[in-house]
Amino acid sequence: MIKSYLKTAFRFLLKNKTFSFINIFGLAAGTLCCLYILLYVQQQYSYDKQHKDANRIYRLTTDLVLTGDRHHSGASSPPITPAMRSEFPEVENYTRVVETDILGAKEHLLRYKEQSYYENGALYVDSTFFDIFTYNFVEGHAAHALDDPYDIVLLKPVAEKLFGRESAVGKMVNIDDAYGKHDFKVTGVVDQSLGKSHIEGNMFITMKSGQTGNAIAGITEWAGNNFLFAYVKLRQGANPLALEKKLPAFLNKHAGDRLKTLGMTKQLHLQHVTEIHTTSAYEIEPTKTASPSFLLILVIIAVMIQVIACINFMNLSTARASKRAKEVGVRKVIGAGKYDLIKQFLGESFLLAFIGVVIALPLLYVLLPYLNNITRADIHLTFFADYRLWLMLGSLILVTGLLAGSYPAFYLSAFEAIKVIKGNFSNKVSATGIRKSLVVFQFVLSIVMITGIIIIYSQLNYIKSKDLGFDKNQKLVFNFYTNDAQNKMPALANDLRQLAGVKYVTSADNYLSQFVLHDHGVYPEGGNMATAIDAQNIACDQYFVKANGIKLISGRDFMPGDSNKVLINQTLAKRLNLNPQTAQGARLYSKFSVAPAAYVTVEGVMKDFNYNSLHDGVKPFMLVYDNAPSDLSSMVVSASSTDYKRLLSSVGAIWQKDMPSVPFQYAFLDEEVQKQYESEVIISQIINSFTIIAILISCLGLFGLAAFSAEQRKKEIGIRKVLGSSVSGIVGLLSKDFLVLVGISFAIATPIAGYAMTHLFLQGFAYRVPLSWWMFALAGLLAVVVALITVSSQAIRAALMNPVKSLKTE
Repeated sequence: MIKSYLKTAFRFLLKNKTFSFINIFGLAAGTLCCLYILLYVQQQYSYDKQHKDANRIYRLTTDLVLTGDRHHSGASSPPITPAMRSEFPEVENYTRVVETDILGAKEHLLRYKEQSYYENGALYVDSTFFDIFTYNFVEGHAAHALDDPYDIVLLKPVAEKLFGRESAVGKMVNIDDAYGKHDFKVTGVVDQSLGKSHIEGNMFITMKSGQTGNAIAGITEWAGNNFLFAYVKLRQGANPLALEKKLPAFLNKHAGDRLKTLGMTKQLHLQHVTEIHTTSAYEIEPTKTASPSFLLILVIIAVMIQVIACINFMNLSTARASKRAKEVGVRKVIGAGKYDLIKQFLGESFLLAFIGVVIALPLLYVLLPYLNNITRADIHLTFFADYRLWLMLGSLILVTGLLAGSYPAFYLSAFEAIKVIKGNFSNKVSATGIRKSLVVFQFVLSIVMITGIIIIYSQLNYIKSKDLGFDKNQKLVFNFYTNDAQNKMPALANDLRQLAGVKYVTSADNYLSQFVLHDHGVYPEGGNMATAIDAQNIACDQYFVKANGIKLISGRDFMPGDSNKVLINQTLAKRLNLNPQTAQGARLYSKFSVAPAAYVTVEGVMKDFNYNSLHDGVKPFMLVYDNAPSDLSSMVVSASSTDYKRLLSSVGAIWQKDMPSVPFQYAFLDEEVQKQYESEVIISQIINSFTIIAILISCLGLFGLAAFSAEQRKKEIGIRKVLGSSVSGIVGLLSKDFLVLVGISFAIATPIAGYAMTHLFLQGFAYRVPLSWWMFALAGLLAVVVALITVSSQAIRAALMNPVKSLKTE
């Protein structure tokens, strides 16, 4: 029986090549996209699941409230987790991770013999790090790898750069950075073969190393200093929810008085380690997280593409029912029951779904580099060793086969044997109405995706063109990573100012568009820390405002020798109840210990500007005057020349003179600003690519239906031509019905697209492009044009056909 069904199915596929091609290509393309997206989403949710005791590992997170400002951070204060292990029997062990970027050392100069190069991604970690997190040690062993001061474990690519094929364990590496020069002993080499982690480090340095490491270990501040990532491993059977309920009393015991003094409210929470990468609610994270909304959008796209391919199969199968009606009649006459026919047609659907998967897999292999480039992912075919992938493939075949084949199977099996043998192909079930509904649904999905593309590109263009309040154009950015380099910054800056194409050169501890590392509470005279406003700040010299094109609305700019002077933005002035026009001379106080409160003096008020991403609104902010080279690690050169080739050549020559041992590396500020929106650019590229495929699949189905419609009406067309109808009139007649369906689709898709994009995409921005009628109209117009081109190709062909051929049997 099965052999007969398969033989019949293959015969039908071979006999109806256009029908077969449209269905197989559509299902293969849909399966490829759906499979890749599911693999991508699976990879994002697989982070940190490789750790041996992942189900018992939790990160300590912090909620801070300071005078109404709420901060949700993935970081916490240094002394908390050691105290948790001492006081809570549920805690088996702990470890802490500190990114050296946060402490001012972004790059590190590694030296071994004659080899030297800059490397980033250095982490200070407790000696217990590899007891909690599971890594594959290519060389060395996890046990005791970080027990001694100046022990270091390297990621495999770093070890290969330094040592080539030599064994790395036991060798000494000199590291020069903002902390000075130190020799480190390599105790292990690890790779990421076990799986991805939200902790991305190239070098793991024991916390016991050097003055900085010891200083971190010696911090006793419980309220502030929330800069490191702390993890606890609970004992087997411990209840994390019960432990979390004990944390308020625990924190109050150790930091209650201190929090009251600072006017802060602090809460601690436990976050499961496998949830970190797919949670985007925290301000401070060790690496970029995957937005759950973004992953949901991808899953929705995957489902939409596969549904569109299934609708093609359903529509074409029912449209060509007359081709198989006699087969159904004959099978029923010789004894086949309704459910036998349902099984046969469902079997054909599963066969097509299986063929689609078989074609999709090699296509995925070929297109994997291109798809990875779009998503910035690194999915490899090693995933095919994972049993979960085969379950995914099996589920995809099963769901696709059922979804695509269920309606055609029940429709075809419902034909009455006597009627179809006599030539009456009518059915109790109305296929035309359902086909039209499916076409509408198909184009609703396509129009929603087209609208999504238009809105995303509009938002990205809005971001690019919005006035940020500072000038990001014609700015070169340089970073300095070692003490030697920082000490040479003043001489370099003075030499650069002599160049004809340079307007201003400024030095700071950071540059605009980067995460602001420093913040603290400030209050005016008559206030206290309980009423302090948390203000982010950048330390800079007297040229920063001019070089970045920041506007002052009152007061004056920095001058040499402006010790303890600040410039504040309008938002901070308003929050402090200071009049922005008369704030000059006001003192802002901060008090962090029993010592008298320290203060700075306001010299000017800056017009609000977006120093960080447009995802967030403008926050209280100030510039702090500082010209000490050891405090400044970034330099911005504002150029008046657009001849960057010549300018860079001149800057490079001066660099070589002043800093011959430091690599000449630079960036453009406008590009650094744009990097803040990489996730949105990726989303736009993904939706753009997969929407094109979805539209292509929809058009294939529409093409097939148009061809069927033209074939069914060829005698009517012949009569109309004999009676004098023009080609354009016939084309309009055949196209009208489909265009009406597209119009209905547009009416349904518009509110859906508007709601979905507002709540899944635009809500992530404090500054949003307003939704306009033209965005939806353009999507509808594009859908109409695509449908018209697809349908008219068949309509024109039918209209040009010789009427004699279609009427010769009459």
